[in-house]
Amino acid sequence: MKSTNWLLFFLVAILTGCASAPAKKDLSAFIAAAPKSILVVPAVNKSLDVDAPNYLLSTLSLPLAEKGFYVFPVNTAKFVLEQEGFYEGEQIHQQPPETLAQLFGADAVLYVTIKRWDAKYALITTTVTVEFDYRMVAKDGIEIWKATQAMQYTPQNNNSSGNPLIDLVATAISAAITRAAPNYLPLTQQANQMVFVLGPNAIPNGPYRKVEQ
Repeated sequence: MKSTNWLLFFLVAILTGCASAPAKKDLSAFIAAAPKSILVVPAVNKSLDVDAPNYLLSTLSLPLAEKGFYVFPVNTAKFVLEQEGFYEGEQIHQQPPETLAQLFGADAVLYVTIKRWDAKYALITTTVTVEFDYRMVAKDGIEIWKATQAMQYTPQNNNSSGNPLIDLVATAISAAITRAAPNYLPLTQQANQMVFVLGPNAIPNGPYRKVEQ
């Protein structure tokens, strides 16, 4: 009987350990750099959607501003980089971060790589997926923060008619619509919120963070 109790205790301990929250990353480099302003540069796009970088770029400023940082207007920054001869995300990411930061007077540069931006159809469902690698580098070239975030969405038919055949057809139609015109922006915004604001390794608050009274 005692051996059985010890076995149960051992199994519970293992399961508890597996369910523990992920360890927080060391944010000391970010805190030491203490950036006030962030330059967001165009993303490297590893997906097949040529419009993905522009959609992503439009979602990055808000969460960073909410955290209390000055974010250089992304469209203006993109235009300035193009005037300097930097048109593609991969080309920009290969430039020394010190050069990019000095060009704008930024304290840090944010690089994002789009790893996934797709909608896959299987049977009668469509799963929309986004996945990004984020990396922030200080104006002296030292990496101060990085993260990876993936989000998925599969539309469900929540309005049951009571007729299984009709519900099946409705689900198939919903999946087809999502496949034809997937909406990536909500997932992208959620991913940004997780890495910058809500997640266990979210960046510390910036100097312009508004504290609610």
